[in-house]
Amino acid sequence: MATILVLDDDLDISTIISQLAEDANHHAYTASTIAEGLTLLTSTPIDLVFLDVRLPDGNGLEALPEIRKSPSSPIVIIITGLGDPDGAELAIQNGAWDYIEKTSTPRHILFSMERALRYREKDRLPAFSNLKRKELIGESRALRQVLENIAVASSGDAGVLISGETGTGKEVVARTIHDNSLRAANKFVVLDCASLSASLAEGELFGHIKGAFTGADSSRIGLVGQADGGTLFLDEVGELPQAVQATFLRVLQEKRFRPVGSAREFSSDFRLIAATNRNLEEMCAAALFRNDLYYRIKACAIQLPPLRHRVEDIPALCGFHLERLCRKYGKESRKPSDDFLNVLANYDWPGNVRELVQTLERTLMRAGDELVLYPEHLPVDIRAKAMRTVVSRGKPPRVNGLASQAETSDLADGLSPDAIPEFKAFRRQYLDHAEKLYLRHLLRLANGDIKAACDLSGLSRTRLYALLKDHGMSTK
Repeated sequence: MATILVLDDDLDISTIISQLAEDANHHAYTASTIAEGLTLLTSTPIDLVFLDVRLPDGNGLEALPEIRKSPSSPIVIIITGLGDPDGAELAIQNGAWDYIEKTSTPRHILFSMERALRYREKDRLPAFSNLKRKELIGESRALRQVLENIAVASSGDAGVLISGETGTGKEVVARTIHDNSLRAANKFVVLDCASLSASLAEGELFGHIKGAFTGADSSRIGLVGQADGGTLFLDEVGELPQAVQATFLRVLQEKRFRPVGSAREFSSDFRLIAATNRNLEEMCAAALFRNDLYYRIKACAIQLPPLRHRVEDIPALCGFHLERLCRKYGKESRKPSDDFLNVLANYDWPGNVRELVQTLERTLMRAGDELVLYPEHLPVDIRAKAMRTVVSRGKPPRVNGLASQAETSDLADGLSPDAIPEFKAFRRQYLDHAEKLYLRHLLRLANGDIKAACDLSGLSRTRLYALLKDHGMSTK
């Protein structure tokens, strides 16, 4: 039995769809405005939403992302009285399951409903739950969509095109696909096309025989040959020289190649995974990339989200990479404070995960022997830009269901409206923050004088110094 919301101000349509849902043994709710629907979605688990485009208080397509982000993450089917190709495309791009017209037959509406609910039921058991993930860290909704695509790509042998901004982890995703595929026991061969010159491209890809050109003192197996039985990963495939694209397309289709200078062809059973931070469709339109090669390599397409769209993964990413960096430098484990994590959550990370890792490495060096990392250990440019974001937004985003330590008016302000942390974690954060506020106020009243502060607080000098050290504070 599923729960369905019909969000439409047309009473006849709401009645028809509600009746269809109830006849199929589902429970139906109705709402006539976006505000009413969002209120219901925050208080009631909803599996499926039928969403009208034109509503009294706004456009349904514009509200679609917010509806998808509601606690139960419902599937959305757009219903409209007007056939609009652009609207249909926009709806699917924004995460709608289907786009149907109000003139559709009840049978068509019921078919779309049941098909969406079957997918919903299957989706309750994530296909990616058994994926081997060495460095692909996080559990955010944005990353879960990537993991679902990885699970699909790993189950077959079709070509994969991974798109995303620089530093989002495209090679990590490619390795994860390889490690979970039937080719995992064989080689994962990498070629950075951005460093490939047109004159050397064929030799790098296909190899050469001895004497093929001046300096070819011995034969060399190319990367295509090395990837036989395994995976060939072409990073920044948009930079592949145009002169080589036609040759490579044939190799991709036939799985046969000819080394430079050779009269013989050799076979290589490789799987191709490609990655790019460029818009290959635009490059095809500008005749900078071959259409037939583009469609050949994008049988399975995976779009990676930038780090700013998955800030809830930052604590897990920090934990993983700090442990790795501490092992690398032979240091004792370091723990990030909540203030530290909230600064990271308020920075926009133009360099994405790669920039985060580099920042953590710099921070580890700056922190010296400190076992707890505080905002003061971060580079000044990161802290300054994060503070600018805080001021411009009014309130910073929340990390791990915990409110920012800037939200201090009362206990209720310490809780996120859309998540609940573990009690121990919340109590620790709240008490730590209360201690820090107390110490700041104490030092202000005592004008930084330790003896006066001890007299005012009743703390011993040793205890006061220990508390100041715990919170990364000084009397200056």
